[in-house]
Amino acid sequence: MATEIKVPVLPESVSDAVIATWHKKVGDAVRRDENLVDLETDKVVLEVPAPADGVLKEIKFDTGATVVSQQVIAVIEEGAVAAAPAPAAAEAPKAAAPAAAAPAPQVTASATSQLPPGARFTAETQGINPADVQGTGRRGAVTKEDLIHYASGKTAGVGGGARPEERVPMTRMRKRIAERLMESKNSIAMLTSFNEVNLSQVMKMRKAMQDDFVKTYGTKLGFMSFFAKAAANALQRHPIINASVDGDDIIYHGYADISVAVSTDKGLVTPVLRNVERMNFAEIEDGIASFAKQAREGGLKLEDLQGGTFTITNGGTFGSLFSTPIVNPPQSAILGMHAIKDRAVVENGQVVAAPMMYIALSYDHRIIDGKDAVLFLVDIKNQLENPSRMLLGM
Repeated sequence: MATEIKVPVLPESVSDAVIATWHKKVGDAVRRDENLVDLETDKVVLEVPAPADGVLKEIKFDTGATVVSQQVIAVIEEGAVAAAPAPAAAEAPKAAAPAAAAPAPQVTASATSQLPPGARFTAETQGINPADVQGTGRRGAVTKEDLIHYASGKTAGVGGGARPEERVPMTRMRKRIAERLMESKNSIAMLTSFNEVNLSQVMKMRKAMQDDFVKTYGTKLGFMSFFAKAAANALQRHPIINASVDGDDIIYHGYADISVAVSTDKGLVTPVLRNVERMNFAEIEDGIASFAKQAREGGLKLEDLQGGTFTITNGGTFGSLFSTPIVNPPQSAILGMHAIKDRAVVENGQVVAAPMMYIALSYDHRIIDGKDAVLFLVDIKNQLENPSRMLLGM
């Protein structure tokens, strides 16, 4: 029996999707719930699983094609148990082929599967095994530039004057990020205010409570939960920061749905923690860890990214000391965290070294006055420098 594979139902805010990667080819046996194809939308990459065991009979659209909701993209012929041995038998003669030819595509395919799209394209087109390349990216990851330099070294030799270039189309997600940034720039009267926070009390609390926290909740106590909880408390006291503009109206939100910026190989995504004002620290830490894992593995759902009222972004994880984050419309404000650095500060008339962080609030000046922004930042500062007040909701 033939079973059609359709594009999942897309929300109204997503008009279409692009076929990013087929994980099977025509004639391959597939198992129920096995991922057949990745569909890239403006916001997330969707996995389309097989609805039943069988053989992939037909692929109607190649990689790069644009498809819409409920469109048929492939056909599975059920009965894989009987059909599965056929491809294996066909491959048997190949086993007798020279050993040197068989391993090459297997090594390249498995090695490039974990690379970002640009780097994967370079590796496959240049015939480079990433395992042979020394990575300069985060945690030793191989980047597109590493592969280009490796390829130029092979073709030009030492001292060669190669000036490699490569043109790679933007992914749907990257194009959408670019559109959103320009939308923010062109539609919002954006301004940024700054402050600094002494995190010595937060660090003391984390050190004192970390072991008991892990034993009780099974998760580590990080910095983000302190900032998320402080922001949720401050948003209740300064509701204009949590509001949004809709035409000539201002919408006040009586809940704190905080978008948390998460970096992935394909760009920045902002999954939403719902009702943070009602969450405890463990729930916040679990939520952030779950979103980060799903973002890295491509498991975020579209609804995870919709409906935030405020955003927190942490450039400090990459070493940023100071920045002006860009507001994520239709939200009206975003809090930027930065690197923690020991700096000389005056406490009780004495100069001491303290773990300091610059924080930034970018906001829509059409509805948020400078006074409101500064008071909100001071509220955040006071809570973090006196975490006991935060725990008491003060």
